[in-house]
Amino acid sequence: MSLRLRTITREEHLDFLRGRPSASHMQVPAWGEVKAEWRTESIGWIDEVGRVVGAGLVLYRQLPKVKRYLAYLPEGPVIDWFDPDLEGWLRPMLAHLKEQGAFSVKMGPPVVIRRWGATAIKEAIGGGQAKRLRDLEPDWYEPRAFDLAERLRRSGWLQGEDGGAGFGDVQPRYVFQVPLANRSLDDIQRGFNQLWRRNIKKAEKSGVEVVQGDYQDLAVFHQLYQVTAERDRFIPRPLGYFQRMWRALEAEDPNRMRLYLAYHDGEPLAATTMLTVGDHVWYSYGASADHKREVKPSNAIQWRMMRDAYALGAGVYDLRGISDTLDEDDPLFGLIQFKLGTGGDAVEYLGEWDFPLNKLLHKALDLYMSRR
Repeated sequence: MSLRLRTITREEHLDFLRGRPSASHMQVPAWGEVKAEWRTESIGWIDEVGRVVGAGLVLYRQLPKVKRYLAYLPEGPVIDWFDPDLEGWLRPMLAHLKEQGAFSVKMGPPVVIRRWGATAIKEAIGGGQAKRLRDLEPDWYEPRAFDLAERLRRSGWLQGEDGGAGFGDVQPRYVFQVPLANRSLDDIQRGFNQLWRRNIKKAEKSGVEVVQGDYQDLAVFHQLYQVTAERDRFIPRPLGYFQRMWRALEAEDPNRMRLYLAYHDGEPLAATTMLTVGDHVWYSYGASADHKREVKPSNAIQWRMMRDAYALGAGVYDLRGISDTLDEDDPLFGLIQFKLGTGGDAVEYLGEWDFPLNKLLHKALDLYMSRR
């Protein structure tokens, strides 16, 4: 199949995505409006009869003082990654992005390599069998993914080493997912560990009420988010970022973004955002108060989101990033510890890959990023 690539309209992009079971929330056209500091473009692969058979959202970040750009396709593009003629997809993309002034291209193929079930992970932690996920035998793996990685390397694509934590990429390489397809809600809850089930019941008995919020409630979410940022020592995004996200995603699809708040005695104790594309639902941002942790608002709000995702027909509830550490003494261990209680799977993606179109500028960007 001979493919050509061109800029596509927003509607062409959305029409293509509607015909697929899912795509990353960072590959919908509205995500470009969320990332207002980047220039954005929707690109499409066109077959011989003029159909759009692949699409990608490109974010362009300009270098200071010169019109050269880093072209970034987060968790994309959405193409046939296992096509034997992968070059037939990537070659026209690189040529197009170079014409647009890109000096380097970063992409994140949405391809899963391995999965580890919660049972196997818990046994490995309890028995000290492995210190990292990648040292543990997976419950499932995709053999074609290893061939894909080798083909990318041979074609000049580069992947940096991150020491195993899974945070060398901009987007997480390791995530935690709860499968919803072909299961009842009772099946899903039975998959929770005893602590999670007990905490959900405790929240119910304590009178925790989880409600779906609206645009006005983003201010409540943001107050809790700032408390969380101070506690966990990260730099919070401004309220305007979440307001822009809501406006852009809601305009594209009324179900694209939801806000949930957990109240106890009329006081907000936890808040979360949820994103949906096709049959994939993501827990996006979470926030919680420092007090009244004993009434378990976080467990209550997660269970409500899972039930709502199930009602939407989702096949996957995605709790997003974890590290690959299984070492209980590692500061990053808490990322997987809470999520393990859902009985889901740790999932490894292929990770992010770079193609230096201008090696000198690409190297300069690498040096700059390493010193940040």
